[in-house]
Amino acid sequence: MKPEPISLHTVCGLEELGHHSTRGVTHVLSILDPAWPEPEAFGTYDAHHRTTLRFHDIIEPVEGQILPERRDVEAILRFGEELAAETARRKTHLLIHCHAGISRSTAAMTMLLGRAHPDLDAQAVVAKVHSLREKAWPNARLIAFADEALGYDGSLTEAVRRLHAEQLRVRPHLAELMRGLGRGREVDAALA
Repeated sequence: MKPEPISLHTVCGLEELGHHSTRGVTHVLSILDPAWPEPEAFGTYDAHHRTTLRFHDIIEPVEGQILPERRDVEAILRFGEELAAETARRKTHLLIHCHAGISRSTAAMTMLLGRAHPDLDAQAVVAKVHSLREKAWPNARLIAFADEALGYDGSLTEAVRRLHAEQLRVRPHLAELMRGLGRGREVDAALA
């Protein structure tokens, strides 16, 4: 039987980091705003491998903010390759966090699970992320880059659009919130 490419998966926000310090986390992918200080919670974790990326949670240019770029997706996928190599040798527990644990981190988990499970279609990958983080709203810009890098031919982008539509059905107030955050294009696509 082939081992699970990633043993355990956790997605969370900054406020939840302390709750995971005793859960045997071996690998952390931190996605933070560029000027945000290092989270102090990691001082309470056991030894772990941590990679930090810094960009804003935006999908279009905003003055004074840093857009996620293709190179960020490439860095996330490289992190996934390193994690897969480590998982072949021992049990791993991956924790991915951003500020709220909703957008950048769920986009990163989507691409890492897609890379780790090439046998799953895009809808199944996104459903798995949604089951890990019920309030997931993956960043569409990151997903578009990942869709291309992983060869999904648009199906990953479409699966995330469907998830956004489901989130709007369950939480209609998100439409106004996401528009206010400059993410109206995602809302429009979800409602189309």
